Amino acid sequence: MRNYSSLSEITTDINAGKLTCAALVDYYLNNIEEQKDLNAFLEVFTDEVKERALAIDEKIKNGTAGKLAGMVIGIKDNLCYKGHKVSASSKILEGFESLYTATALERLLAEDAIFIGRLNCDEFAMGSSNFNSAYGKVLNPIDKTKTSGGSSGGASAAVAADMCLATLGSDTGGSIRQPAAFTGIVGYKPTYGTISRYGLIAFASSFDQIGPLTRSVEDAALLTEIMGGVDEYDSTMMQKEAPAFSEAKYDGKPKRIAYLKDCLEHSAIDPEIRKQTEDIIEGLRKDGHTVEAIDFPYIDYMVPIYYVLTPAEASSNLARYDGVHYGYRSPNAVDLESTYKKSRTEGFGEEVKRRIILGTFVLSSGYYDAYYGKAQKARRFVKDKTQEIFNDYDFILSPTTPHTAFSLDRKDADPTVMYLEDIFTAQANITGMPAISLPIGTHSNGLPIGIHLMANNFADEQLLAFSQYVMNTYK
Repeated sequence: MRNYSSLSEITTDINAGKLTCAALVDYYLNNIEEQKDLNAFLEVFTDEVKERALAIDEKIKNGTAGKLAGMVIGIKDNLCYKGHKVSASSKILEGFESLYTATALERLLAEDAIFIGRLNCDEFAMGSSNFNSAYGKVLNPIDKTKTSGGSSGGASAAVAADMCLATLGSDTGGSIRQPAAFTGIVGYKPTYGTISRYGLIAFASSFDQIGPLTRSVEDAALLTEIMGGVDEYDSTMMQKEAPAFSEAKYDGKPKRIAYLKDCLEHSAIDPEIRKQTEDIIEGLRKDGHTVEAIDFPYIDYMVPIYYVLTPAEASSNLARYDGVHYGYRSPNAVDLESTYKKSRTEGFGEEVKRRIILGTFVLSSGYYDAYYGKAQKARRFVKDKTQEIFNDYDFILSPTTPHTAFSLDRKDADPTVMYLEDIFTAQANITGMPAISLPIGTHSNGLPIGIHLMANNFADEQLLAFSQYVMNTYK
C-alpha cells in the first residue's frame, strides 16, 4: 500500500475503488506492530478500530460518510475518550478509565474519524524529550538513537513512522511544534481558545492548547476547523463557530514578514539551521515578499516567564491527584496523611514533582509578588511587544528549534537545561497566538529541520494559507 500524506489522497483512492477504510486500518496496524520498538503507542484499539473501519466503509457506500471518513488518528494520552484508559503517561493515573469524551474528540468522531490508539508522551505533558513518561522513551523513527521530541513525542513518531495519518497533541510551550520539527512533519498550535480544552488533562490552563500533527497543512487546517468553535464546557473558548480553515487560500499578495534577529543570532542555534532559515528568507524576498530583521531583545526572558507561570498553574491543577479520588494509591499508606504523601511521592515522576514544588514555591506567601506576580506582568509586556510587531507585519519567522533531535542518551547535570528547548516556541503560548512548524529541509546529519511561523491572534486562516504556500514553494 502507498504511503499517504493527506486525507485527500486517501479519499481519491477510496472513491476510485482502490482502497477501503478496513484495508487502510490493517495497513496501519501492521506498521504499528512492526515498529513497536519505537514505543509510540501505549495502547492500540485493535478490535474496536477494525469494527469502526467496516462501519465507515458502509457509510461511504451509502453516501452518508462525514468529512473525515478515511482519517485514521492517534490520540495523545492526555485526551479523555469515554470507556478508554487515559493516564497522561503517569503512574498516578494507572488503571483510570475516562467517563466522558473530550469535545475535540467528539467533533472528530461525528465526522467519522477513526481513533487507532493512545500515544506516549511526557508525564502530564511536562517535557521536551519524552524522557519523562512512566512508560519509557519514544524513539525517533528517522534515527532510533534520537528523541522524537516532547511532550507529544509519541504523536510525532506515529505520524512520521506512518502508523496513522494524523495525531492529536497538546501544546503548552512548544509540545506540538518541537516534536514535529524533530520528526519532519507539520505541527500546528491554533490561537488559544480556538479548540476546547474540555477533556484535556490540564497542565497549565492558560497555556494549554490542543492541536494536530499531520503530514500536510491541508489536514491540519481541516482538523482544526472541525475541532474548533464555541463550546459551553470551556469558558475560555472563542464565542463563535470556527472559520472554514480548510478553505483558506493564499491570496497571492506579497506579505510582510519579520524575523527575530535575536533568534538567528542566538548562540545556541546550529549553524546549518541558521543557514537553511536564511535561505528561506532569501527565497521569500526573491518572490516579492518583504522580510525584515527586527530587534526583539526579550527572547531570553521567554523561558523564565514560562517556567514561573506554568509550574504555578500545574501546582494547582495537579493537587487533585492525591491517591483518594482516582488512580494510584500507595500500598504502603496507613492513614489519610500517608495516603496523600506516599501516593503522590510514588505516583508522580521526578520532573512532575520538580514542577509542583517550583509552582508551590512561587505561589507561596512572601514570594507570590516577587515571582508569580512579576512573571504575569512580564507576560503582559511580551504580549504587548509582540502585538506591536503585528501592527506592521503579517507573520513572524524563526527556526522551530535551535538544533535537530538530540540523543536518547542525553544527560544534563542541571535538569533545567532541558527547559531551554522551548526558547523559540514559548512566545506563541505566552501570547496565545497561533504558530506552526513546517518541515523545510534536512541537516547534514540526516535529521529534519523545521521552520516556525507565528501570526496574530485569530489570524489562523491567513497563517494556514501562507503555510501551504511556503510548503509548496520552498520544501
